[in-house]
Amino acid sequence: MQNLIGKKALVTGAAAGIGREIALQLAAEGADLYLLDVDETGLAEMVETIALLGGKVTSRKCDLTDPQQISTAMQDVLSTWGGVDVLVNNAGVAFYGATHTMTAEQWDWLLGINLLAPIQITRELLPSLLNRPEAHIVNVSSICGLVAGNRYSAYQVSKYGLQGFTEALRAEYSRQGLGVSAICPGPVTTRLFETAPSGRTDKQTPIPPRWLCTTPELVAQKAIKAIYRDQGLCLVGWVAYALYYLKRIAPWSLDLAFRLGRRKRMKKKAALLAQQAELQLAAADDSHSRAA
Repeated sequence: MQNLIGKKALVTGAAAGIGREIALQLAAEGADLYLLDVDETGLAEMVETIALLGGKVTSRKCDLTDPQQISTAMQDVLSTWGGVDVLVNNAGVAFYGATHTMTAEQWDWLLGINLLAPIQITRELLPSLLNRPEAHIVNVSSICGLVAGNRYSAYQVSKYGLQGFTEALRAEYSRQGLGVSAICPGPVTTRLFETAPSGRTDKQTPIPPRWLCTTPELVAQKAIKAIYRDQGLCLVGWVAYALYYLKRIAPWSLDLAFRLGRRKRMKKKAALLAQQAELQLAAADDSHSRAA
């Protein structure tokens, strides 16, 4: 894409974090904005901020777990603008905990926002995007969509799916002039982890230390560059680069790290089971002594 002046850009999850920064930088590049988020207060603040900067902006509250709300919002976008030049699928949520601790409802909630909503929005806007002289889709994914860890299985499933969707769209529509990018940062200093539900009663969702994190501003800068360069994959932050190339060059090293962690955990589990067995045996002996 040559420039963003006067382009029509739709951004989901635009009230805070990465979505907010992408919206601000799109406005600075001269794009007209249509912002979606479930947070009405945050949207109102964004509209005021962008208006003060001289940008053109429209906003709408939209719950991305509701397909009907999504369709209504897309119809409004098309009736307002007639078409879209840039689509930024940014909205996302997380869940911390083992796979078996998540309920079916929690899986539906997370996959609905992180994967099914971007698919629906893209599908409904594709005819408009393909009719533009030049158009671009930005899917804000994660390094978790390229390298798996533990305790975030649903989040990783959604990001792997979004990564695959991005690559499929790029393969299918690049010949028609549609650019598609996946933005894959490592940990970012947003409230994603703070607001993520935990499946453990003994532990809240851990927040990555700041030295591991990149910033929403940098992610947004990389996203804008990806639009201009039609960059398929955009890694952001040293953690993302380290994990990406570690998996490509020495995939066995990640598995080794998981195995070492498993051995340590199994030793701890064995010690705990032995302690419980001793307590049960002592309780049984005490019961027999009293009976005698």
